[in-house]
Amino acid sequence: MSTKAIEIIKKLNAIENSKNVKGMARFGITPKTKVLGVSIYVLRPMAKQIKKEVKDTHKLALELWKTTIKSGKTGIHEARLLAVFIENPIDVTEKQMEKWVKDFDSWDICDQATTSLFDQTPLAFKKALEWSKREKEFEKRAGFAMMAGLSVHDKKTEDKMFYPFFDAIKREAKDERNYVKKAVNWALRNIGKSRNKNLYKLAVKTANELKKIDSKSSRWIANDALRELLSENIVKRINTKKQFDTPPSC
Repeated sequence: MSTKAIEIIKKLNAIENSKNVKGMARFGITPKTKVLGVSIYVLRPMAKQIKKEVKDTHKLALELWKTTIKSGKTGIHEARLLAVFIENPIDVTEKQMEKWVKDFDSWDICDQATTSLFDQTPLAFKKALEWSKREKEFEKRAGFAMMAGLSVHDKKTEDKMFYPFFDAIKREAKDERNYVKKAVNWALRNIGKSRNKNLYKLAVKTANELKKIDSKSSRWIANDALRELLSENIVKRINTKKQFDTPPSC
């Protein structure tokens, strides 16, 4: 491990907060990795400073992700979050994405990696669809979290790239697992409210189709999505929205 990586780990350990660890657990953040309870509001400024000091953040990110602690346990939760925040999307490889997604063990590391890093890579649309078919809960969540992130952050892609996402949403909406159904819902809402009228209408149409499926999870996703998509604020915003407008591609 590099000197810089060791220095960062020591700093993280020095600001460990057991009270925050308990608070994180109450919000369902109970990963298998070591948790130090360092707030994301501390980690993000730390990452910003690291990027100013370190030239090869890719190498450092890989080191922080696979850190092994004295107990033999692999991974420190906050070190992995830092890895996500300092990594450069252009340096991310498909092999790395596959390694990291298999290591996801909590919703926050899954969501931060997919919406703060992976959704900015050229492989984002491909991996979103691939991962949406996975069986493991956080790998599948990663696919839909990526869809949610792409809906907001990718400002140039044409609508046709988002069309397959609706098929994935309908296919997986019956999955009753909490972290999956919430991510499916998140993806549907974001596609509908963040782009343009075309995708908005398709999102509402998809939600209405989900209501007809004999599945408690599908109905919850549909009703929750429609509650937001049909709200006065969203309807008004869509009707006046000019950004991301792209003509239908089919």
